[in-house]
Amino acid sequence: MFSTRAKLALIAGSAAAALLVAGCSSSSDTSKAATTSTTMSMDHGSMPSMDHGATTSAQAATRTDFNDADVTFLDMMYPHHAQAVEMAKLVPTRSQNQQLITLAKAVEQAQSPEMQQITTLLGSFGKPAPAAEMNHDMPGIMTKDQMAKLEAASGAEFDKMWMQMMIEHHKGAIDMANTELAQGANADSKALAQSIVTAQQKEIDQMNGMLGQS
Repeated sequence: MFSTRAKLALIAGSAAAALLVAGCSSSSDTSKAATTSTTMSMDHGSMPSMDHGATTSAQAATRTDFNDADVTFLDMMYPHHAQAVEMAKLVPTRSQNQQLITLAKAVEQAQSPEMQQITTLLGSFGKPAPAAEMNHDMPGIMTKDQMAKLEAASGAEFDKMWMQMMIEHHKGAIDMANTELAQGANADSKALAQSIVTAQQKEIDQMNGMLGQS
């Protein structure tokens, strides 16, 4: 049988041991919690934010004075112009005809700003920016094979081919513009259509005259 002093010593020792175990457990839990918190914080900090706001392809409309014919005209004329500009850029490196070089430059300088105007108009209608992809069902659009042949030509052969193709291209644009004038509702879109008819018919007449001289 233990003495009273021995019993007290044993009780004190047991209490100290219990406190030590509890302290170790608490320290371990705290350490684990801190590590977990730090890890989560680091993981969150190292991951790029996924919430950059929804990306929309169209802005809110700022006007309502348009109809479907206006939108169709603008959507189609943008890639139509893009191909004309592409054709115009081929001329300086393939032709020695200064008159044709001047004409091609005029085509590019007229149609590139009109492409920006088209983009602005569609944006004001709340519509997505137009695509430059060619729809070969559009009037006057050249096929990939036609474009490849044009790119491979040079000199007088190129000049003739370019003018013949651009005449057809312009005729297609005029057809589309005339449809807009007949069916469209937006004054700015119709003004653009009229400008296309006037300018491109003048260029057709010029090219026909140049072909007649060759």
